[in-house]
Amino acid sequence: MRLRKSSLTNPLSFSPWPVTIITTLFYVALIAALVAVHVVVPKAPKNRTPVNGINLTEAWEDLQELTNGFRPYNSRRNDVVRSWLLGRIETIMAKNGVAYASDALGSASSTSGAGMGRAKPQSTPDPAIIFNDLVSNVTFAGNTYGSSSGGKDPVPSVYFEGTNIIVYIRGSEDDPEQSWSSDMPLESSKASRDRGGVLVNAHYDSVSTGYGATDDGMGVITVLQLVKYYTTKGNTPRKGLVLLLNNGEEDFLNGAIAFSQHPISKFPNAFLNLEGAGAGGRATLFRSTDTEITQYYRRSPYPYGTVISRDGFERGLIRSQTDYVVLNGVLGMRGLDVAFTDPRARYHTDEDDARHTSIDSLWHMLSAALSTTQGLTSETTTEFARSSRDEKETQTDKSTTGGTDGVWFDLFGRTFAVFRLHTLFAISVTLLVATPIILVLLSYLLYRKERFYYFSSKVLLEDSASDEPVKTQGWRGFTRFIITLIVATAAVIALAFLLTKVNTFIVYSSQYSVWAMMMSAWLVVTWFLLTGADFVRPSALQRGYALMWLYILSWIALVFVAVSEDRLHLAGGYFIVIYVGACFTASLVGLLECFALPRKTDFATEQNAQSRQREPSRSGSLPSSTLIAPSADEAPRPSNDAEEDEDGNNATETTPLFRGRGQTFANYSRSRQRSGDDADASGDDEEQSGIEEKGSLGHQYGEEQAWSGKLPTWTWVFQLILLVPINVILIGQIGLLFSTAMYQTGADGSSSLLIYLGIAFFTTLILAPVGPFIHRFTHHIPTFLFFVFLGTLIYNLVAFPFSANNRLKLYFVQNVDLESGINQVSLLGSESYVRRVINTVPSAAGQKIECSSVASGRAGLQKCGWRGLAPKVVPNGPSTIPPELRYADWIHYNVSRVENANEAKFQLYGRNSRSCRILFHSPISDFRVKGAVQDKRFKAVSDNGSKEIRLWSRDWEKPWEVDVKWAVSEGKQLGDEGLDGKVVCIWSDDNEPAVIPALDELRRYAPGWVAFTKASDGLVEGEKKFMV
Repeated sequence: MRLRKSSLTNPLSFSPWPVTIITTLFYVALIAALVAVHVVVPKAPKNRTPVNGINLTEAWEDLQELTNGFRPYNSRRNDVVRSWLLGRIETIMAKNGVAYASDALGSASSTSGAGMGRAKPQSTPDPAIIFNDLVSNVTFAGNTYGSSSGGKDPVPSVYFEGTNIIVYIRGSEDDPEQSWSSDMPLESSKASRDRGGVLVNAHYDSVSTGYGATDDGMGVITVLQLVKYYTTKGNTPRKGLVLLLNNGEEDFLNGAIAFSQHPISKFPNAFLNLEGAGAGGRATLFRSTDTEITQYYRRSPYPYGTVISRDGFERGLIRSQTDYVVLNGVLGMRGLDVAFTDPRARYHTDEDDARHTSIDSLWHMLSAALSTTQGLTSETTTEFARSSRDEKETQTDKSTTGGTDGVWFDLFGRTFAVFRLHTLFAISVTLLVATPIILVLLSYLLYRKERFYYFSSKVLLEDSASDEPVKTQGWRGFTRFIITLIVATAAVIALAFLLTKVNTFIVYSSQYSVWAMMMSAWLVVTWFLLTGADFVRPSALQRGYALMWLYILSWIALVFVAVSEDRLHLAGGYFIVIYVGACFTASLVGLLECFALPRKTDFATEQNAQSRQREPSRSGSLPSSTLIAPSADEAPRPSNDAEEDEDGNNATETTPLFRGRGQTFANYSRSRQRSGDDADASGDDEEQSGIEEKGSLGHQYGEEQAWSGKLPTWTWVFQLILLVPINVILIGQIGLLFSTAMYQTGADGSSSLLIYLGIAFFTTLILAPVGPFIHRFTHHIPTFLFFVFLGTLIYNLVAFPFSANNRLKLYFVQNVDLESGINQVSLLGSESYVRRVINTVPSAAGQKIECSSVASGRAGLQKCGWRGLAPKVVPNGPSTIPPELRYADWIHYNVSRVENANEAKFQLYGRNSRSCRILFHSPISDFRVKGAVQDKRFKAVSDNGSKEIRLWSRDWEKPWEVDVKWAVSEGKQLGDEGLDGKVVCIWSDDNEPAVIPALDELRRYAPGWVAFTKASDGLVEGEKKFMV
């Protein structure tokens, strides 16, 4: 390949090689950096004690111990882990020489850090208190925190007994008289509430099918390290710190709600919630309550996240929830939600373990938590004070929790921008109002100075001897960009539908292949159409018109963004605001460069002069250079009544078939090269054109309009810098976060088409800024991209979508009818793949597999079942008796009806379980569990009633006594109607082999590209029917 002389003498000229090289380097560098930041987790320090009080080696060993088994609430392993955590906290404080008090079941005792067991003087406040909370219980309706508040359907009700571990580290400026024994009333003093403290929360339970290394093992280990740090000499916080390890998050956020029953729950005003919705990578700031609290997260050495994820939660686009909604929505605290999000395929599976994550990910969360809490505990004003609430009030908006709506996002995982939504709205309105006015005024000024060639077709000289106008061809190129944008976007949308139809789940394992296909297709289509249009009808204004269209389209989008900012308090449109600003400044530069153009009258005058100089050629022979196809300026002028083409050029018998070009394809390349080299060969051009000197019009590029020769050749670089980097960085980050969060959710029942359309949408936004420049590209890059497109298209259409590193998640549950002895194993997932897996299972051989759609929760999935191997979750009876003959003993219950009333009393328990349910065919109106604490903040049953009561006990095989009431139907009287349903107990402990043989069999025989996770709270659910 040979570079033209103009490219060497002016490497910033708006000619093919400089444009191709510079633009390509921009995009390659930016996209490579974005992907690297997205994929590569910052390395943990080589020094495993990077901060006094933090030990990464110890943290990693703790994580390995914590994840040495499944630990759901309803498992024996959960109790073992709880005891281990209490021991670790006590050991940490002992090593740090910190005296602490222990509070369990309402009796407090003090212990010295040296482990001597001596009592502390009562006048000296305890530096730390460990709360072993085996008292709190709570009854609530499932929509207490808004997770099921929509619609009119009944929602489940819950009775839960908490087993939370709470550590209070006294701040140096805390009230020394304030104690937090568990027998205190829930209300604390106003002074204590106003000064408040900081809460860090993580849950130590896991799902029954996952080791929970990131969900939420790393959060738990981070809490342990914070205990170590803040009890190390010299690190005492100014404001009190509450460290909560709650139990029962996975089953309904139960542990966080149980925390509301502890007196210390009134103390914190700010919180940091640590979670996991993936299995590694970077810990992302999921959401925050307000601008002020988010300012403290920016202290993190590696901040990561965007406010768009918060908008997704608030608008219901993200259906899962974390303890954040309890701490904020129920307890009224202001805070942050930090969680792992990638890879989703390992989430809630046996690959969410220490082997598949890294110490780098652990440090990423720990460093963020440490820096954030350092800032929050140093804030000793009443900035985050909670307002006093009555007993029925819950706080779910900024009017009660305080603070301002915020906008936040990171740049390359290093810098974090935080500002108020009000500021963004003010900028949006300013851009909507001011930018069009500025562009219109500047255009008017250019018009007055006769230098506004946009939308201009001809110039008529009043004092000219000729009555015929001079053509400017300013309209040329006006519609080509918008048409090309529509076609290119339609192409990638069509690809989205094609993938959904042919290979729905390919994005599950090959998201970058899908990105490469979409981006290469968009670029190839755009280059072909714009370069083709430039070949047929070249225009110096093509870049300017493209910038105008980008500005117009983004301005229209900003109108909707501004409305959403004002009415819906959505901040996720910040990138559109910046997009408009970039398009505006680039368009402004495009207008400013027009001041270098000649006045239209001067241009027309010179054109007429040149025409008169060529006049003798009309009567003689034409120059040899025009024998094939004379240009518009060289061709003899026809009569006034001759037919004109769409550019205003008069058609003659010598006009070439390619209208407006005056060139054949062969001459086109030579003309572009000659004009591109005008700075070095102007003398030759002058001789050929007949101009005596270099000329006041300069030399246009190729066959573009003659008046464009004076346009600066370097301003395009300035426009590229204004338009491309900031938009590619912001939108690229958002696009990658979107695809990473969504690309493996198809197995959960989410729409795969939505994922592909999202990638197509972000592809267009990322690549649209190259549109004004791409028609100058050489053919080399588009040709390469064309082959990339072909290769990725074929791969995406034919490749198998799952692999050992990206396993398809199928949901497992085994239901047992304890009366008939019939059990059914069910898998939930995409039917075609579920059947393939079932066909590998020996126990399913010869059985007819029935599949049906899932009614709720995971719409889009099918449930396929077969009679499987009998579970052995309850060890009872001689081993010679088949398990199905011993089922009846698994649940013990009794139901008695209250005479002449719509009331009944249930007594029940499950063997080797601490979780049961009562399911009703018709809704109940109220219930109460014996021994339950009544909290007027929470309703036991929602306004729509309840068809399910979930019962959780901290003790194994504990009997529940439940009083149930149901409403009187219209036309009926008390006592006329009965109640029927099922009593169900669940078993979730899969730590021992052969306890759930059906699940063991699936793991043994299923293909390596399949993983299994829980479909419900229990892996095995046994049921008995009742009627009263």
